[in-house]
Amino acid sequence: MRRLEGRVAIVTGGGGGIGAAVARRLVAEGARVAIADLIEDSARRAAEPLGDMALAVQFDAAAPESVKALVERTVAHFGRLDILHNNAAMTDPVLQAQDTTAIDIPIEVWNTTMSINVTGYLLGCKYALPYMISAGAGSIINTASGSGVMGDLARIAYGSSKGAIIALTKYVATQYGQQGIRCNAIAPGVILTPALEATAPGLKEIIKRHVLTNRFGTPDDIAALVAFLASDESGYITGESIGINGGSLAHQPHYADLAAAMAGA
Repeated sequence: MRRLEGRVAIVTGGGGGIGAAVARRLVAEGARVAIADLIEDSARRAAEPLGDMALAVQFDAAAPESVKALVERTVAHFGRLDILHNNAAMTDPVLQAQDTTAIDIPIEVWNTTMSINVTGYLLGCKYALPYMISAGAGSIINTASGSGVMGDLARIAYGSSKGAIIALTKYVATQYGQQGIRCNAIAPGVILTPALEATAPGLKEIIKRHVLTNRFGTPDDIAALVAFLASDESGYITGESIGINGGSLAHQPHYADLAAAMAGA
């Protein structure tokens, strides 16, 4: 399918597993894509196989002028902007290890997480929206998480930032819907990427008991959902947070224990 023929997208965090998969899918659907990442080499590696359909851009999600420059460079290079996938996130393993509880988290870790995960998304919207409004249409897709709607034993800054992204999504959808803009969030569960194994070894084995599908998600699953939300096929969907988690939030909290008990009965 070529649902995005002639359109232009920005994918932030585009050098990572999910971002690179999204960029590939958007190009396959006909879009030209600016692949933006804090690590320039990662952005280039993701962009090179896509040829002239992709542009690698180094940027810092927490720096307003950097985000503004990303948007302006994209429009200057491709001539327009139709799709923004806010996908960058704070992934420094040293800081992530300190993202613990309300008492123990260093305030600088909280602030850094919020500046990248939340303020960075606001900045993307702030600078992309005028181009979309001028064109009369646009789709913004924000990467949230199931952690944004559930509590956990650690990662309080990460979870809080993802909850804020869900709220930000609804505000953008409300404030600019009448001007042709749609804004939705996706909330992934466990997605198999090298980053997952590096930052949370053993996590997938714990969560597998709660997943209703017979497999975990992959970056291509996320890419398919982003492409749908970017396309006209989702034209009546806005202000939503769509879970993509193998049904892990569809059941009662005791599901896995009950299933194990019944299997042993």
